[in-house]
Amino acid sequence: MNTLAVATGNSNGAIAPNARRLLWAGWVAILAAGMGFGIRGGIFYNWGEEFGFTAAQLGAIGGAGFSGFCFGVIIGGLICDRVGYGKLIIFAFALHILSVVITFTASGAGAYASLYWGMFIFAYANGTLEAVANPLVATLFPDHRTHFLNILHSGWPAGLVVGGAIGLLLGDRLQWDWRVQLSCYLLPTLLYAGMFLGQYLPKSQASQQGLRLGEMLKDIGILGALVACYLLALFARNALGMPAPLSYGLAGGLLFIVAAMTRFALGSLLLFVLFIAHALLGAVELGTDGWIQNITGNILSSEEGKFLFVLTSATMFALRFCAGFLERGIGLSPVGILLACAILACVGLNLASGIVTFGGAMAALFVYATGKTFLWPTMLAVASDRFPRTGAIAVAIMGGIGMMSAGLIGTPGLGYAKDRFAAEALKAKDPALYEQYRASTPSRFLGFQQVYGLDGKKLGEVQAQFNQERSALAEANTVPLSPQARLVHEASVAGDRKTLKADMFIPASLALIFLGLLIYFTSLHGYRRASFES
Repeated sequence: MNTLAVATGNSNGAIAPNARRLLWAGWVAILAAGMGFGIRGGIFYNWGEEFGFTAAQLGAIGGAGFSGFCFGVIIGGLICDRVGYGKLIIFAFALHILSVVITFTASGAGAYASLYWGMFIFAYANGTLEAVANPLVATLFPDHRTHFLNILHSGWPAGLVVGGAIGLLLGDRLQWDWRVQLSCYLLPTLLYAGMFLGQYLPKSQASQQGLRLGEMLKDIGILGALVACYLLALFARNALGMPAPLSYGLAGGLLFIVAAMTRFALGSLLLFVLFIAHALLGAVELGTDGWIQNITGNILSSEEGKFLFVLTSATMFALRFCAGFLERGIGLSPVGILLACAILACVGLNLASGIVTFGGAMAALFVYATGKTFLWPTMLAVASDRFPRTGAIAVAIMGGIGMMSAGLIGTPGLGYAKDRFAAEALKAKDPALYEQYRASTPSRFLGFQQVYGLDGKKLGEVQAQFNQERSALAEANTVPLSPQARLVHEASVAGDRKTLKADMFIPASLALIFLGLLIYFTSLHGYRRASFES
């Protein structure tokens, strides 16, 4: 137990008297990020219908909402102890305001660019705030990191709940413009700024000990930097349009700089594995979150999809307060928690791919939500426990890798899968009808074959007709869905189901990795928090 914690009479091992206020200030900041994410997922349909985007284009816009986070959290993690947490919070607040201004300029041919960069700036602000909040909470509660990092990150699903509720009320019920819905996240933005104002923010133990940046990077080394640099190369190619030689050349140059700063230290193999796992985790958790409203709303109805999103997010919010019980009450190690969660997430996605009724969807998504609940914050806790000499940097890079993977692999990958599987289903049923609904812009993803999905505007019209036909409030003179339109809708649903099936293999891979880590720690006589001197 930390001596300062004893002196202040804090039974949770907090090292500062204002620890609780800082915890909840960080919680509100992450709530703002979750609200923006949840609202955006609900208005994907509006953007596709208004601007005629394909699923791949929408996935790329959603991906910018993750890629920007990576730059914010990594750059913020590298400089936070030098620049100061307070200045980074002010900077993030300004970016949150700027992102709204840019997003609201979306119109005509420039709509894609406005939405893409508006989301990127929004995500950069979120990443900057998390670069502050994660190491801050890990420093404030050194003896209970798994518990309090899970509490901190319960702000994310809480934001998703509020964002989803805004979509249900202001979007579906009141039919308010998507711009009004999106601007609602500015309310918690103002609140977190006020909560952080005037507070003392302690630095990480590594920074207090005066370690230089090169020393903090040694455990990350060449192996850890390799993961981050590869994703940065993908960003340069996919988002900035750089030629492959230039993007990989820049990434290689950055890798060399890290290697030189650490005197060519290879880095920890364990941390390298954790980085790989977090890349997979970001792709499946946040990538799926970005599409799940759209997918379940298409299979069932738009309103039911949003309600399910709120329900699963509320499940995550409640369960994230139970991490301490799982660890200290039941006796699960953080790695044991990760293994159990990966298995549940795999089962949940498999069940979700076959949903037919709203009740069945609730059960399937409850399993999936339970599985993904503890993954992200517990991974951060493991990195903080095992690599204290990295200060704020390891958790910052880990968060950046997860978000970058979600933005470059998870969200656009699922968008590509939706386009591909829906196109294949419609082409198999009626090739001529497929040509009629085929998008003019091809969908691409990494090295996979390009495909032509279904046109966003035309598909949106079909989905609107289908939802109207199913609604009990539909007028008596509503024209029934034509056989051709029904085929298009069925193909879209088939594509969604197959997308969830493919998505299931990511948590299955994570389960194998965590099983290996559990065996590794068992061979070391159990999971333990590493000391700063070791």
